[in-house]
Amino acid sequence: MPSTRLLLSLLLASGLAALPSKPAAGAKGPLPKGSCAVCGMFVANFPDWAAVVTFRDGSQAWFDGPKDLFTYLLDLKRYAPKRAATDITGIQVKDYYALRLTDARKASFVMGSDIMGPMGKELVPFSTEAGARDFLKDHHGKKVLSFAEINLGTLKDLE
Repeated sequence: MPSTRLLLSLLLASGLAALPSKPAAGAKGPLPKGSCAVCGMFVANFPDWAAVVTFRDGSQAWFDGPKDLFTYLLDLKRYAPKRAATDITGIQVKDYYALRLTDARKASFVMGSDIMGPMGKELVPFSTEAGARDFLKDHHGKKVLSFAEINLGTLKDLE
């Protein structure tokens, strides 16, 4: 039946779209030509800092750095008024040393280092806490934070 085949294809496609993209594929593929969903800067100009939110429908919001990613996530109603947190299926940031996309919810972020991102002071992401701690020592960071520990106060401290 053509309609059954079409329905199965759509279900499969929507199921795959809901999965976060694989880190290696995302890091090696071209970045979108679009702009950061928060500040409007072109994401492709800052490939080493790129971050992305993937939604259930397969659409994505890209960012020029983790700071703007968190700005978006912490004020979703402002930046994506038609979206809810439950629509998000993946959140990825670029590991600072490995330059691969990694699950932001499992990442560790260094705050207060001597490394500047596209918008100045930045949350520097790492796929492991050990990597973040090594970076913290080498780059005079103030603290290592988990995804869940980052809040509006954290972002305010980066201004």
